[in-house]
Amino acid sequence: MMQTLSSRLASLSESQTLAMTRRSRELKAQGIDIINLSLGEPDFPTPDVIKEAAKKAIDDDFSHYTPVSGYLELRQAIAKKFKRDNNLDFDAEHIVVSTGAKQSIANAVLSIINPGDEVLVPSPYWVSYIEIIKLAEGKPVIVDAGIENDFKVTASQLKKAITPRTKLMIFSSPCNPSGSVYNQQELEEIAAVFAAAPGIYIISDEIYEHINFIGQHFSIGTIASIKDRVITVNGLSKAFAMTGWRVGYLGAPKEIAKACDKIQGQITSATCSIAQKAAYTAVLLDPSATYGMRDIFKKRRDRVLQLMKDIPGIKANIPDGAFYIFPDITYYIGKSYDGTLIKNATDLCYFLLDKGRVALVPGAAFGNDNYLRFSYSAAEDILVEALKRIKEALALLQ
Repeated sequence: MMQTLSSRLASLSESQTLAMTRRSRELKAQGIDIINLSLGEPDFPTPDVIKEAAKKAIDDDFSHYTPVSGYLELRQAIAKKFKRDNNLDFDAEHIVVSTGAKQSIANAVLSIINPGDEVLVPSPYWVSYIEIIKLAEGKPVIVDAGIENDFKVTASQLKKAITPRTKLMIFSSPCNPSGSVYNQQELEEIAAVFAAAPGIYIISDEIYEHINFIGQHFSIGTIASIKDRVITVNGLSKAFAMTGWRVGYLGAPKEIAKACDKIQGQITSATCSIAQKAAYTAVLLDPSATYGMRDIFKKRRDRVLQLMKDIPGIKANIPDGAFYIFPDITYYIGKSYDGTLIKNATDLCYFLLDKGRVALVPGAAFGNDNYLRFSYSAAEDILVEALKRIKEALALLQ
């Protein structure tokens, strides 16, 4: 008897970041020395004070179900954090804690989008945005931003992309994969476009908020003309090196928060009670606790950009945040080695994995297959070795 999987599954693409990580692990298991720079994960340990909070929660038997949106004290702490760091005014009832920021985004998209609704997605974009929109049966509308504009879309581009079916825009700042950071003026110009287009929500993904090399982070949700339509997503994975703890959260208009609670209640219920106790300690830490990691990332960024200048044909801008560089590799398209033709960045990624033993992610996963995502979330000596291998492998292409 034939069994047919859902058409929904067939419409989804596998995460290229996870696919490249899986492939690199397979090669490592075979004894091959691979440098894996494909996954967006800080290489630092979770701060001890956060770990101690989790241990205490275990000892105190904080091991039962919590409210779906997270326990009240945590949501109150997140509201304080939003006010302290972002000047955003939320009460606990506007906050939903989820199993990672990815679930927060999915909850929000599923709460807003009906089949056929259009979602504006500035490109390059984080890999899961498109697939989450597909799950909601929405239509992604890609708005391209090139390296010449530091991968940031303009207000005029967004205005041209709006149609009567537009229901949502989703973007990240600092951005994964480009590291781009929108400044206050740029976001005010974008906000003016949406102020004149009522009925459109904005999801602002600010998970890399504290890995910002140019000063104070600015949240689009503080702009009065649109603040009632902004969903601000954040979490603990990046700033506090807590990827495995799986804690994300959003602040949203009350009706959106209630909708997210309803959806989450039927899919996962609340996130881990112990992780929530750790999160309570994390969000109440002074932001200065994140500065040490941020400063190391900036030093690594500068070192990687310096070494990239020595590789012919690589074109990179200077990212202002996160821990990625998104270089243009068009120079190598059409080149070949030993019968292997490079047709796009995906081909180049597999070539570099095979000949250079370095795992990166092709730009197709983020909306443009003329680029690669290079994560510099690794020790400096590893990054230096990775650039050496990449340079030697690319030199083989003619």
